[in-house]
Order: sequence, then structure tokens, then C-alpha cells
Amino acid sequence: MGENGDEKILLVCSEEEEDSPIRAIVCLKCKDDIKRFEETEDCFILDFDPSQSLDFSKISLHDDDSAIDVSFLAQTGQVACRDYPHSRHLCLEFPFTTKPHESYCQMCYCYVCDSAAPCKYWTQPLAPHCDADGSSYWKDQRNAMKMVTEAN
Repeated sequence: MGENGDEKILLVCSEEEEDSPIRAIVCLKCKDDIKRFEETEDCFILDFDPSQSLDFSKISLHDDDSAIDVSFLAQTGQVACRDYPHSRHLCLEFPFTTKPHESYCQMCYCYVCDSAAPCKYWTQPLAPHCDADGSSYWKDQRNAMKMVTEAN
């Protein structure tokens, strides 16, 4: 067993190859152990689905003492709607539902013009492009803008 009792070691050998050395195959129970065993073992068995992530929709939060608290302490890797160019309505730095639509980060672009935010129509009085949210109205506006730019 491992440090936390989260792995099993299976001994495997073929009847035909009695002279061959016995190979140990580790069966991992915990996702946290994968990296450690990838560096040292050439073969191991996973006793779980490594692609399965936590489903937070099944966690119910209550106001009493039995509430489940979820805290994110660290993050690795890049996040598409923060670290790569993205339409303003998908921005994580300035959430569309809680921040003014005129706000934008350095990676935001105008959904309609398909150019870096702010575009020249960003805060125009009628249908400002900062309000574009990918709805059918804004898709039509985007298609119309593409036709205009292609014609020029």
C-alpha cells in the first residue's frame, strides 16, 4: 500500500515465462498519484476515470454548519476566456453579467467587428457593440459587418 493506502501492487508473470522476472504493476486509486508514478513506472492501472472532473452542480450549499465549502487555492495552465483573445461577452476578467459592458480586458475583441476592443462603435448611442452577446440579433449584425468589409 502507498502512503495513504491509495494504491495496490499487482505481481504479474506468464506461466510460459517462469524464468522471466516478475513485473510489478501498480493500481492507482487517486488522481494525485499519477504524476509521481508516470516518472518511475512504465505501466500502471488506474482504478478511476482520470478525465472525469468534479461536478459542482451536484454539490448543494446550505447556510448551516453542514455546508460544503469549496476553495480554489491554485490554478495551473491557461484559461481560454482569460488568457487568449475572446469576445467581450465571454470575458472572465470583466464578467458580462456583473460588470459594465463597456469594460474590457487586453484580450477582449468586438464580437461584431471582429477587432480588438474597443472598436469605433463600442459605445455608439444605437446598438453599442460592447453589448454584443452572441444572440441572433448580434449574429446578424456580425454577418452584415463581414459583408460590408468584404465588399470594401
